[in-house]
Order: sequence, then structure tokens, then C-alpha cells
Amino acid sequence: MVSNVVLNQTVIQVYNYKENRQDGLLNIEVDFKVTSDDYHDMTTLLYEGIFDVKVPEKGLEFRGAIQEYYTSITNLYNEGEVGDFHVGLIEVKNAK
Repeated sequence: MVSNVVLNQTVIQVYNYKENRQDGLLNIEVDFKVTSDDYHDMTTLLYEGIFDVKVPEKGLEFRGAIQEYYTSITNLYNEGEVGDFHVGLIEVKNAK
């Protein structure tokens, strides 16, 4: 079971991880919780769109782009709220 994924040096604790190959490229999907305290930093990170991705427990490292992204809540600015985030990343070649 994978418990952490790293996007651009930001460690994200995940509660669900799925991995497969799509047209020869690595594709991962992760689900994780985001608190109101972390909401701004997490959405700012995700808006970058392309990441250095690491899955330490699997020994995986690749450059990945967001293929899909959704949340259970669109505004976590109210103190104490927690949302579920789902992010799908696909490996990209020659991305800067």
C-alpha cells in the first residue's frame, strides 16, 4: 500500500493509490484529504499542472501532468473543514 506521493518536493499522504500504463506511459491516481489549513497551498501547487512525481514506496520517479482532478468540496476556506481530493497524473516526455 502506498501512503505517500511527492509532487515537486511536497509530500502528500494518500489513502488510495492506483497505477497503470496508458499507451506506454505511467498513469497514477491518488486520493487524499486536504484541510482548510492546507487548502490554499495545495491548490496553488496543483495549478502548476506539471510535476516531478515520486512514489518512494514503489521506487518510481517521473515527470507527470494532471490528467484529471476533482474535489468533494470547492471552498475549504472555512476553518476545520476537510475535503477529499482526487488527482490523476500521466507521465509526460520532454516536459519542462
